[in-house]
Amino acid sequence: MTLHRLTAIELGVPDPPACVAFYRDLGLAELAPGRLSTTAGGEQLVLKPSPRRALHELCIGVDDADDLGRIAAALARLGVSSQPGPGTLLAIEPVTGLRVRVCTAPRIGTEPAEPAPGGDASQRAVQPSADLAPASPRRLGHVVIASTDAPATQRFFLDGLGLKLTDRLEEVGAAFMRCSSDHHDVIVQPGPRFYLHHAAWELPDVNAVGRVATRMLDRDPARHLWGLGRHTVG
Repeated sequence: MTLHRLTAIELGVPDPPACVAFYRDLGLAELAPGRLSTTAGGEQLVLKPSPRRALHELCIGVDDADDLGRIAAALARLGVSSQPGPGTLLAIEPVTGLRVRVCTAPRIGTEPAEPAPGGDASQRAVQPSADLAPASPRRLGHVVIASTDAPATQRFFLDGLGLKLTDRLEEVGAAFMRCSSDHHDVIVQPGPRFYLHHAAWELPDVNAVGRVATRMLDRDPARHLWGLGRHTVG
């Protein structure tokens, strides 16, 4: 697979400074106003002013310029035009208007979680954040979007960009697609309009998830959290 990861997203938000504060509490580092990074993925989030929350751009990494040429040809077969640039290819998903930028980017290696005494990372209890080092997201994990014509948007990602289909939830019309070795990087589901359902950020282990959640609640007790749990797929 020539695609290998999500490299970045650009979000439009009504109050960028407040949103930046939220993501700083999550553990992302602000490199410049409205531009935030993860520990392994580099700059992966751009925040821009917008009347409402919206996903403006999704970026996907490939290995080399030949990959960009193959994707441009596949998009053309779907009747979708693309704009090439130095090390990049920009296309607009026709149904949602989402900008998708494919660019040459380095791969991120797998970093195994450090085992803790008394059990593996999946079983040990979450400890108070004050007792452990600060936790920060390693990289952008996946995004979930809704489309008014989900099958057409799914074809754009599968047949145009070259993502691989992992799973379908036929009862709701959702497709789980991957551009990496993960179970999914992009999910497209039906919706009454185009919107970003959620974006997920990868942490080293379940302990780190608990520490981040504790930190975010400590800094703003009014925040709502569903609680520590496990994604049913992935």
